[in-house]
Amino acid sequence: MALQIYFSILFIATLALCTSANYNSVNFSYIGPNGPEKWGTLSPSFAACSNGKAQSPVDLVMTDIVMNQELKSLDRNYLPTNATLVNNQFNIGVHFEGKVGDININGMNYSLRQLHWHAPAEHRAHGRLHEAELHLVHLTEDNNNIAVIAALYNLGDPDPLISKIEDKFYELANENRVGNKDAKIALGTFDVEEINKRIHRYYRYIGSLTTPPCKEGVIWNIIGKVRTLSKEQLKLLKAPLGPEFQHNARPLQPLNGRKFEMYNYHK
Repeated sequence: MALQIYFSILFIATLALCTSANYNSVNFSYIGPNGPEKWGTLSPSFAACSNGKAQSPVDLVMTDIVMNQELKSLDRNYLPTNATLVNNQFNIGVHFEGKVGDININGMNYSLRQLHWHAPAEHRAHGRLHEAELHLVHLTEDNNNIAVIAALYNLGDPDPLISKIEDKFYELANENRVGNKDAKIALGTFDVEEINKRIHRYYRYIGSLTTPPCKEGVIWNIIGKVRTLSKEQLKLLKAPLGPEFQHNARPLQPLNGRKFEMYNYHK
């Protein structure tokens, strides 16, 4: 899902979990005068960032979690495909060039288009702040509907997914140091089998994009099992980013009566 400046704003809006709706024309940030509290004023198309009622990220609080026996397993079979490691300016992501795989939610197929990281994590679990968060962004064929699988990270053992391409992260950071802010590093055939593992527990709620335009209606699926990454890997997620994006987590948003539906796998 590599973006070019000439893409239409409408199409870019559907990809906004990895890029802003029109980053090159409206310079949002995480600090200063263009920080999150001002996003809604930066462009008319960003109004939902200020006045939306179902925004993300949020805190998964036990009292707002309900069991839903009707939820289905998030079965995935992601296949190896050509991919590129990209400096999106406000996060680091992997964009896929071919068909990777789908998830099915309520009878609708969502295809994995890209993944990216935030550090620290955007969502919280019972108030706890985690070190990082992975977003697997899926779109329907018409690009009108978005579903995200999110995983939280604590510090610990290296993350196998990041370990596969650690040398490419160093290349990306080096490109940034020499002034190539929009660097893209070819990964070749990228095997994402590490994220094919069965999800035994997840939490679902309806929220929004966590970057402008903060489009609502996004189906969030937050994995119950917390992943780990090393301190060095955490540094790699930040190294190519400018100071205004070193802490690229949007502040928590009010639930406004929303609930989290929990899926719990039982044999």
